[in-house]
Amino acid sequence: MLAILKKEFNGFLNSLIAYIVITVFLVAIGMFMWVFPESSVLEYGFADMQTLFSMAPFVFLFLIPAITMRTFAEEKREGTIELLLTKPITDLQLILGKYFAALLLALFALLPTLLYYYSVYELGSPEGNVDSAAVVGSYLGLIFLAGVFCAIGVFSSAISDNQIISFVIAVFLCYIIYTGFGLIASIPVWGSFGYYISQLGIAYHYEAISKGLVDSRDVLYFLSVIAIMILATKLVLRSRKW
Repeated sequence: MLAILKKEFNGFLNSLIAYIVITVFLVAIGMFMWVFPESSVLEYGFADMQTLFSMAPFVFLFLIPAITMRTFAEEKREGTIELLLTKPITDLQLILGKYFAALLLALFALLPTLLYYYSVYELGSPEGNVDSAAVVGSYLGLIFLAGVFCAIGVFSSAISDNQIISFVIAVFLCYIIYTGFGLIASIPVWGSFGYYISQLGIAYHYEAISKGLVDSRDVLYFLSVIAIMILATKLVLRSRKW
């Protein structure tokens, strides 16, 4: 699995994907945090990073599928998937190797945003007047969010040999699981049951963790969704034997 992870991660670094993803993410978030007056920290007057943590999920919504769309689709298109599957590794090891390579790249994109935290920390009045607990919780939420999106992206790549189709499917699934359940729950017909529907979506649990209170139920939710998507990908790969 580590060999697959290293191969995939080096593949990202040897292509433009890694640099484009990190650059687009940082520029997009930077524009929202420091330039656009509607969301700029400088205009808002409060030392917080809510702009980063509210906009990052929607940026990830497109960037992570762009990372994962090649994981299996490219192998299928080039005809190397069968060769890869004959290696002395299990399907699960193959999937996890590709999954963690994509997740590692997504986390690399997050690292430079620590400079934003430092800037906000220094701009506070008095200095350091920022809710660090909420910032840590929000970063943890983004890590789990990236984990779920990567799992969905790898699954989408496994079901198609076309990278563009894999990208579109991944964006659609990520959007549905992030905001779809919340939108469905907002329909008045559900009544009080709508609250339980909203809990099926990522946004509910992401917002809960972003408050700085890490609940084991939220962590379990993220890990469960990741596990389901990984197992679904394994099922897709095993279907070749049917």
